[in-house]
Amino acid sequence: MTDFERPAVKPVRPHFSSGPCAKPPGWDPEKLALGSLGRSHRSKLGKARIVHAIDLTREILGIPATHRIGIVPGSDTGAVEMALWSMLGARKATMVAWESFGEGWVTDVVKQLKIEADVVKAPYGELPDLAALDQSTDIVFTWNGTTSGVRVPNGDWIKDDREGLTIADATSACFAMDMPWDKLDVVTFSWQKVLGGEGAHGILVLGPRAVERLESYSPAWPLPKIFRMTKGGKLIEGIFKGETINTPSLLAVEDYIYSLEWAKQIGGLKALIARADANAAAVDAWVQATPWIEHLAVDPASRSNTSVCLKFADDAVKGLDEEAQLALVKKIAGALELEEAAYDVAGYRDAPPGLRIWCGATVDTADVEKLGPWLDWAWAQTRG
Repeated sequence: MTDFERPAVKPVRPHFSSGPCAKPPGWDPEKLALGSLGRSHRSKLGKARIVHAIDLTREILGIPATHRIGIVPGSDTGAVEMALWSMLGARKATMVAWESFGEGWVTDVVKQLKIEADVVKAPYGELPDLAALDQSTDIVFTWNGTTSGVRVPNGDWIKDDREGLTIADATSACFAMDMPWDKLDVVTFSWQKVLGGEGAHGILVLGPRAVERLESYSPAWPLPKIFRMTKGGKLIEGIFKGETINTPSLLAVEDYIYSLEWAKQIGGLKALIARADANAAAVDAWVQATPWIEHLAVDPASRSNTSVCLKFADDAVKGLDEEAQLALVKKIAGALELEEAAYDVAGYRDAPPGLRIWCGATVDTADVEKLGPWLDWAWAQTRG
């Protein structure tokens, strides 16, 4: 085993959590606009700030005017549940899962809503054959597997003449990957991922076909108030014009606006994607030079540029069972946190034992490059 000296230089911002994620460079709470605080979200000012956040979201992500954007409760989970409970059941569903959150949507649809569904799965690190999915069904999938590091590389597999809806949980993809909006009927995400916003709020994007479903179909089960998007068979348009279903945190809205304005200032979506790509490339360069670690995602073409998930090389942990490997992960993450060199780099609890390095756009590549030697040091410390 190689002895690694304690590195002399630490990441300036050691925040590598996969949610909530690092704040944008230069962020400071004193830089937030606070005029809306203490005001009603229904006041002229409060509503204007919410609408501003929606408008900036559309501008930066390039969401077409045909698609509606709403701020909803419950983070990305709330947005996904709104779509599942309100739209599914009109036809058969196909549930696609290759990591923890996709598995969660399978449970909700099959066991809770009891909807007829085909369940298509792939193991951690792999992607199912998307081209083989039955597009006469409603297809529910995660665009980027936050806990597996495997993403959908593009939307070429989605047919323009599909009969069912495509419902994409894209919480760790939006603002770091190109989304084919014309092929996606429902897209959900949260502020706390690529833009480093606060938790508790989600974004729900509805295409025309999703609106048509809402206005033409009523599910057999009762809907909680916070899931209801129609009244009298018509879409409640106010939800997508700043009239939120329940009271949002205007402080969180202002924080999101700050991140959106930062994104616009540095060059918009193209610049955000470039930053995430550079960060993921820096992790990959370290992995290629490091014998004890490997990518969890098997195919580079479907490897995430945000939630980069890693596993121990077989030879490096020979003789260690899963419990021992999980203990090793805990020791590595603990040693790095104690040194204030890296926070929250342990892999997700349901994933194979390993590390997870957030590489979204708010992380600086220089910090990712400084992280590698610290990971080697922590590995040596725990294996010594």
